[in-house]
Formats: sequence, structure tokens, C-alpha cells
Amino acid sequence: MFAVIKTGGKQYKVAKDDVIAVETLAGAPGDTVELGEVLMLADDGKAPTVGTPLVDKAAVFAEVVDQTRGEKIIVFKKKRRQGYRRKTGHRQNLTLLRITEISASGKKPAAAKTAAPKAEAKTEAEAEAAPKKAPAKKAETEAKAEAKPKAAAKPKAAAKPKAEAKAEKTESKPKAAKSSSKSAAKPKE
Repeated sequence: MFAVIKTGGKQYKVAKDDVIAVETLAGAPGDTVELGEVLMLADDGKAPTVGTPLVDKAAVFAEVVDQTRGEKIIVFKKKRRQGYRRKTGHRQNLTLLRITEISASGKKPAAAKTAAPKAEAKTEAEAEAAPKKAPAKKAETEAKAEAKPKAAAKPKAAAKPKAEAKAEKTESKPKAAKSSSKSAAKPKE
């Protein structure tokens, strides 16, 4: 069974267990959302039900997976020979939905409400177990790091102060020879 729904000014063809990204809808991850604007319902082997414009009493129920943002879009405006250029970016706010049930009668699914707390309980148990394992691994890596000998530090050459380096450069270049060649090139009268 699939349905064509309308949300956020756009139409989406959805089936059970599909994950779609729609314009932002209110709700935290794990909440159930009802999408009431159903334009068409179709069942396998049966003629589709097309609404005028909506199918009466039909609803699609979805679980909010995440509140996220889309890819960045660059907006660049330019007018030739006028020196006018504007560059801006935009990221659209999106909501990821997992379709849980398509209902022709509009009744809310009872199974979805009970399934959500069980999933949360499993994730909490996994979250508690994961930190207990992590410190043991961290201790092992620290022990390995201590066991490896560190490379000996190379001695650095003594650095000269900047004043001494400048003095050496000026002493090596004879300036007097250059000035005398200029005076020799232009005889005074």
C-alpha cells in the first residue's frame, strides 16, 4: 500500500517504513506525527482512491527520526558592468520522518505508541553498557603507550641573536665600494 501526501507545499509518494525529508515539522525525535493531507491511496491489486482534492478520513502516521538541515545552497547575484555582486548561502531546516502506518480510516496506530518506549529502554541499556567498556580500552591503550620507548630528542643548534645576525650581514657587504663607483661614473665639474 502507498499514499501520496502533501506537506510543506510539496507532495510525496510514501509507503510503510519509508524515510523521507520534509519541511520542518514540530516534534522531537521519537514523537509520532499525523499527516492528514492525503491526496491518493493505492493498495496492491486494487484501484487507487483519488481525493477531490483530499481523501476523506485518510491519514498517514510517521515517527520523527531527526531534526536536521539540508545541503548548503549558494545564491549568487550579479549585474554585468555595474560592479554589483552578492553571494549568500542557505541551508533549509528539515525533519526526517519514518512512515509507520497508512490508514484509510484515519485511526491512530496503537502499536506505534507501545513500540517507542521499548526502543528507548534498549538504547538506555546500551548507553549504560558502552561507557563501562570504554575506560577498559582506554587503560589498555595508555599501558601500550607507556611501554613503547620514546625517541631521543635531537639537540638543537644554538640560535644566534638577531642583532648578531644583522651585524654579520652588514660587515660582509662593502658599501664604500658602491658609493665610490657612483662618484667615478659621474665626474664633477
